[in-house]
Amino acid sequence: MTSDASEETFSPIKVYGALFVGLTAFSLAPILVRFASSYSGVLLATIRTILAVVILAPIYISFKKKQKIKPVQSGKEHLLVAIAGIALGLHFIAWISSIYYTSVSSASVLVCIHPIILIIAERTLMKTTFRPLVWIGVIISFIGTLMLGYFDLNESNIFPQAGLGNTLAITAAAIFAVYFLIGRKIRQHRTWIGYIFPVYTYAAITCIFFLVITEGVPTQIDGKLFLIGLALAIGPQIFGHGSLNYAVKYVSATLLSTLILAEPVLASIIAYFLFQELPLPLSIFSMMIIMLGIGLTWKRRSKSA
Repeated sequence: MTSDASEETFSPIKVYGALFVGLTAFSLAPILVRFASSYSGVLLATIRTILAVVILAPIYISFKKKQKIKPVQSGKEHLLVAIAGIALGLHFIAWISSIYYTSVSSASVLVCIHPIILIIAERTLMKTTFRPLVWIGVIISFIGTLMLGYFDLNESNIFPQAGLGNTLAITAAAIFAVYFLIGRKIRQHRTWIGYIFPVYTYAAITCIFFLVITEGVPTQIDGKLFLIGLALAIGPQIFGHGSLNYAVKYVSATLLSTLILAEPVLASIIAYFLFQELPLPLSIFSMMIIMLGIGLTWKRRSKSA
């Protein structure tokens, strides 16, 4: 039986065009979350994921009726899709919550260390070898991450719980790496909508479960929160994560994930104009170190061991 992804063919214009739109959408995520700082982060993540599923449902059902989506081939594949969805839901919860405790710039940079995590995962799980320059980049990035966390922690008068926010952002990055590695595997034989709809559904279920056990069932949702959740669903989730899930079939997970590193720069610029939130000099220096280290990993040359 042929897989449903066999109908997709590589088109540079589609892939890179989707990534351009996706990266632009990604940069809006921390800004939108900051506008919702008076609401629960878990509730916002839940609304975001539910609305994304609702928006994509008609498309998925249409493709399903046209038999353009094949059923899951095995129990293992179904399990991997479920794990990817759960990971994505937890990623959203940790990432959105991090914005509540630390600066947009710090959270945006720290959540983007997943290329380092992916490289280490490829080496240990997939037995891929890398040049020494790559490992130098990993070490430099890690040092920059520690510096950024330390400097933000010391600025208690600006972000009293910056340490918690930075930890949540790093946690979100680690969870994202798991989600992305699974996507790289499953997307090889499933269409875009055939993959993201069940993944987003599991993500929504995860957020709902987490919301109920931590905060209970919400009694009401006002218009502002709904609109921000809708914007997050359409922009950063469907267009942002959706573009990555589309391109991950054709581009390596590690290389593709580094493209998201443009997001902290864009987000920081937007945050400056909207919130007058200028990163501290030492934080900017730390960000430059992180970007330098991750830039070295992008120059990697690998071969299977």
